[in-house]
Amino acid sequence: MKERLNAASVQPAAYKAVLGLENYVAKSSGLDPHLIHLIKLRASQINGCAYCVDMHVKEARRDGLSEQWINLLSVWRESPVYSDRERAVLEWTEAVTRLADTGAPDSAYEPLKAHFDEAEIVNITVAIATINVWNRVAVSFRSQHPVDTA
Repeated sequence: MKERLNAASVQPAAYKAVLGLENYVAKSSGLDPHLIHLIKLRASQINGCAYCVDMHVKEARRDGLSEQWINLLSVWRESPVYSDRERAVLEWTEAVTRLADTGAPDSAYEPLKAHFDEAEIVNITVAIATINVWNRVAVSFRSQHPVDTA
């Protein structure tokens, strides 16, 4: 697979706008970095974004998340590794990422209210939307992740 173009080089202002969302999520949203990793990894898996999965797995490892937690994320419903709080975020991440198919149902939204206030739910949703933007840019332009050497 060959990269089609580098969006940041071709249109720096567009890249900067998306980076503004990313900076909000990372620095101003107040979300637990653990949950941000959860959102980024799961949405990137669903969207088939190898570039983002590679990057966010490495970031999750760097930040101390276990190999088991990372490795079982794609099958989270089948694993006891994830807390009810994480499960609520995962369900919402999947619903928002697959919006055309799910319509963001109440069954995915309601569990959030047991763990998060309204402001946190907005920030979780913005975090989901942000990684979905990155995934769509990276997949569309065939962004290539680095290949690690042994």
